[in-house]
Amino acid sequence: MPTPWTELEFCLVRIETDQGLIGWGEAFSYSCSRSVAAFIRQSIAPLLIGRDLPDPVVFGEDAQHKLILQGRSGVAMFALSGIDIALWDLKAKAESINLAQLLGGRCRESIPAYASLIRYGNVDLVASTCEHILNIGFKDFKLHEITLPEIRRGAELLGENNGLMVDVNCNWTEVQCQQAIPELLDLDVRWLEEPIFPPEDVRALALLRDTGIRISTGENACTAFAFEQICLAGASDFLQPSVTKVGGLTEVLKILKTNGGPRGLPFTPHSPYFGPGFLATLQLAGAEESTRFVEYLYVQPECWIYLDMPLPEDGMVCIPDGKGLGMDPDPRVLERYYVNG
Repeated sequence: MPTPWTELEFCLVRIETDQGLIGWGEAFSYSCSRSVAAFIRQSIAPLLIGRDLPDPVVFGEDAQHKLILQGRSGVAMFALSGIDIALWDLKAKAESINLAQLLGGRCRESIPAYASLIRYGNVDLVASTCEHILNIGFKDFKLHEITLPEIRRGAELLGENNGLMVDVNCNWTEVQCQQAIPELLDLDVRWLEEPIFPPEDVRALALLRDTGIRISTGENACTAFAFEQICLAGASDFLQPSVTKVGGLTEVLKILKTNGGPRGLPFTPHSPYFGPGFLATLQLAGAEESTRFVEYLYVQPECWIYLDMPLPEDGMVCIPDGKGLGMDPDPRVLERYYVNG
């Protein structure tokens, strides 16, 4: 993050039809919400306004072609992701069904969630937080620590039925990874996530996998094509797209079709969100049997964007069964926190 992380930024997308249906989406917007909102207004909204409600898959392909000069990554794909989620919400609502049903049928009503902790950089804070989340029922957690003392302390608190993931947010070099991996293996770390910069260096990631550590990557990848390069190189043991970055549900579905069943890679979505992006992830988990668990960012904001926010209980989170994404944002929360981007 370019600045200290003291606020949660949401770039919400609201699409309304002339029939009164409203679809909600979310575009990745940490430290870039105004840029993403501007791109939606200037470059994507004109492709939608005044036309018949498009199929999300068809619109996504068409929009990517028309926006090729703006690129197929970064702000452009963040913005298109938010639009895509809203279109899928509308498509399911137009058919009066839950999105997981539309995606092929609900295979579960709830899914395990792991606690994804922010970076504390302090052994004692790591210890107290890990003890707390284990006490409230989480079975697994992910550390974003980048030094071994904190990682080691978190691992010490795990029981035999618990799992630890480590995400260093691209802060290590290949040499640092090679030095740390023997201890991470001894600590029985379930996966090492986004270990190096640049994250798209699939050759280096594949070499790290050769050490025996399981690698998870993909949260920074945009489009199913980028994921194809990850999988062809043997650079990841898991499919970890971020629905608010990769191009929305449409691109995630392509990824699952190409790399899930055929290659047998489990779906472990990146989802440190609390708006439509989180609900879209839950709906995908409700329809995709290969989903291991979902990521739940363990923070405590002033309020939740939904009146009945689906929160983990004893390490499980219920998948909303209402129409579309399952629920709509609380208008009182939107009014209170709205910032005109």
